[in-house]
Formats: sequence, C-alpha cells, structure tokens
Amino acid sequence: MADDAKESGKPTYSAPALTKGLDVLELLAEARAPLTMKEIAEGLGRSKNEIFRMLIALQERQYIERNAETDAYSLTDKLFKLGLHTPSAQDLMSAAMPELTRIAGDSNQSPHLVVFNHGLTVVTAAVPGGEDMAFTLRLGYGRLATDATSGHVILAFQPPKVATRMIDECAAHSPAPLDREALEKQLRTIRADGYWMRESRDFVGITDICCPVIGPDGSAVASIIVAYINRHTRESRHAFTLEVLRAACDRISMKLSPKVR
Repeated sequence: MADDAKESGKPTYSAPALTKGLDVLELLAEARAPLTMKEIAEGLGRSKNEIFRMLIALQERQYIERNAETDAYSLTDKLFKLGLHTPSAQDLMSAAMPELTRIAGDSNQSPHLVVFNHGLTVVTAAVPGGEDMAFTLRLGYGRLATDATSGHVILAFQPPKVATRMIDECAAHSPAPLDREALEKQLRTIRADGYWMRESRDFVGITDICCPVIGPDGSAVASIIVAYINRHTRESRHAFTLEVLRAACDRISMKLSPKVR
C-alpha cells in the first residue's frame, strides 16, 4: 500500500499485469503509427522480455494486431466495439436506428451514424437507401475528423474548450499541421447554418449532407451524414434530403433528452 494511500485512509490494490496491458493499449492509442515491440518497450520504459507475453495475450484476445511484414503492432477496433455497448451508446443507437431507416426510405439515399473517437470519425450504423442501388460505408470506417464532413459537424457543435481538446486529438493523427484558423472559421459557419452540405472530398458524384445529433448537454454526440448519389437520369433533391435529415436529427435529439429542444 502506498504512503499516500495510507494517509488518505483509502486502500489501493496492485494489479501489475493489468496495469502493463493498459499501458500498452494507451501507448498504441496515442501513437501516430504502428509500433514495434522495441518501440513499445522503449515507450513504456520496460524491457522487451517484460512486455513480450503481454503483447501475445493482447493479440490472442484481438485487442491488438501485428503486421507480419513490419512486426509492428496496432490497435484493432475491439475496444471501440465494446464501447458501443455502454448505456449512452446503446441509447444513441436505439434512438437513431428507426430514424436512419426513415431517412433511407424518404430520401432513397443511405444515411450513416458517425461518432468521434480520439481524433477520428467512426461509422457506427448505416442503412442502405435506393430503389436500384445504394452507397454505404462499412461499419467501423474511420478517417481524420478534420478531413471528414461528419467530423466537422460534430466539432462545430461543441463548447470551445471541448472543441479545442478534440482538435488537438485530430492534430495528433494528422500528417501535416492543421490550419486552425481556417478550421475554426469553417466550424463557425457550420454552427450558424446548423448543417453542412458539400461535394464529397473522397468520391466523385457524391454530395455530403450532414447534420448534428445533439445530446443532453447541448453538444453533438454524433452526426448523421447522407452520402447523396448524384445521377444523370434523376433529379437531385439535395434540399429535400436536407430537410428530411434535419427533422430526423431533431427527433433523435428529443429522444435523447426531451429538454434539448
């Protein structure tokens, strides 16, 4: 028992193996690129022998994965998937899924529920829309939040201090310095408009239409983005789809907290 624990009168308990495993996971989560065993050992101030068995155990439980060519380790999405089972995540999914289905049916387009996770956006749910074809991103798909339409919308609806912290997390993953002044200007515009609609930066022929999902504290807990397929033989209904999306996000926010709106 540590001296400070004795002074406070509160017992503490040591679990060295658990602590070691958590240290490995936290180090990999903060790293910009996969790390070799040597790099992990150096980052934790331990020897390779000390962490070898822990890496094997974490790999066997599918919390981390090793690149056979580089021998470098990285996190899998298992921790994220476990996080989807928390009460708050379950509340979000329960409120959002019927509305995603409604958006898909009304717009004939595919809506995606997106959350922010350590500087990245992650698709947590999607419903295919369209009479003859659909465009959907795979569940778990993620990218740098400051590069994504859905990420911008989530960032735009945060308190200033929270937004700064989240942008710092994005910067840790960005290969180039962020233009924070330009980013903050764009976020102010999105917040004033209440949505963001723009041509996709990834896919030709896709228009991103995105609105926030507001949580009980008044900040965005997620965003819903419709990847609108523009077709030569169909009239584009961007404005109509935006109204469908905004109404759905409002209803989800009401379900999460009746006092929000």
